[in-house]
Amino acid sequence: MERKNILIMGAAGRDFHNFNTFFRDKEEYNVKAFTATQIPNIDGRKYPASLAGKLYPDGIMIYDEKDLTKLIKEMDIDEVYFSYSDVPYNYVMNKSAEVNAAGASFTLIGTKQTMIKSSKPVIAIVAVRTGSGKSQTSRKVVELLRAAGKKVVAIRHPMPYGDLEKQRVQRFGTLEDLKTHKCTIEEIEEYEPHVATGGVIYAGVDYGDILAQAEKEADVIIWDGGNNDFSFYKPDLTITVADPLRPGHESTYYPGNVNIRLADAVVINKIESANPKDVLSVRNYIRSVNPKAQIIDGASPITVDNPEVIKGKRVLVVEDGPTLTHGEMEFGAGTVAAMNYGAAELVDPRPWTVKSITATYEKYPKIGVLLPAMGYGEDQVKDLEDTINATDCDSVVIGTPIDLGRILKINKPSTRVGYDLQEIGGITLEKILKEKGLL
Repeated sequence: MERKNILIMGAAGRDFHNFNTFFRDKEEYNVKAFTATQIPNIDGRKYPASLAGKLYPDGIMIYDEKDLTKLIKEMDIDEVYFSYSDVPYNYVMNKSAEVNAAGASFTLIGTKQTMIKSSKPVIAIVAVRTGSGKSQTSRKVVELLRAAGKKVVAIRHPMPYGDLEKQRVQRFGTLEDLKTHKCTIEEIEEYEPHVATGGVIYAGVDYGDILAQAEKEADVIIWDGGNNDFSFYKPDLTITVADPLRPGHESTYYPGNVNIRLADAVVINKIESANPKDVLSVRNYIRSVNPKAQIIDGASPITVDNPEVIKGKRVLVVEDGPTLTHGEMEFGAGTVAAMNYGAAELVDPRPWTVKSITATYEKYPKIGVLLPAMGYGEDQVKDLEDTINATDCDSVVIGTPIDLGRILKINKPSTRVGYDLQEIGGITLEKILKEKGLL
């Protein structure tokens, strides 16, 4: 039998999952390569033979996506599977045009082929865009389930930026586990909130193996989705978070639009900061494509540890990295806090950036005067620390989900910004969980 030559376009997440669930051990396919983008330093590696299975004794190489056309021609690729997320529709179709022009077919693989069925109830918490407020929604759901006496285990969308073989299955139950697995800032931001409240969260590469282990200690599994991807597991309840600060993105971004259509409930978050017309626009779109979804109005009120560090000061605002970069947000919680608590000036860090942080601004020039908390590896963490310490400012406002002051040695006063989900009105997460028999 002649095997079809396949290339999988990815970003160290959905791409590996699509391979594991759809391609691995299928003799009719020959996956010749992965390509990588979005995340620094994830190309040039190999998907190891121990994960790739019996058909790939040498593993599968991961190349930079910039070589896509060349790879299609040199490897005689028949089909390309687009397998990453948080991108506008015109971006997806431009990639399709590049692939088709090079001679290959272009495919988006669906939920039926890639969602794994669990023996335990699964609640999928996903979003329209990165930075919509999924994390605080997940925290709220976990609190409600624990209060009802449920043993909750979260499974996070993958972030395997290190040794893929060692990261096959990762379990985080203590803060020490974050050090053991040498987590990046981006990983710590997602894992620590669960661990800090006594919870357990899994992540890694092989989400079949991960699920099998998580089921041993869970009454309920939370799919803590990332990068606006849809769930890797077949959910009993899907909660999608929408962002009225980016109206229209719910209908024009992949696969966020999939999540709107899959939702049993949609949280329209940040309504306290949004234009009412934009909130209405998002609500009307949800109603038009998914009239059965229940809609929860949500706010994310800001709290600050040390307001005196902000008032009247020239502040450097550090925001969540993915939210500012491929998430395309023009401000975040740190910016709102700086404004609300009377900062005299937002200091532009660009004159003081170094190495990989400078490169981030070159790739994402619309970031502006904010500093994205990029930390994909030790070198970039050091670059972030050096940039913060070199910037001529009075203090630092940390708008990331974790306290960067615990990871970095910051040479000036700093304060953390906090935010939790506040539900407004009679439709709440608790009500929906009870209706589904999950509480």
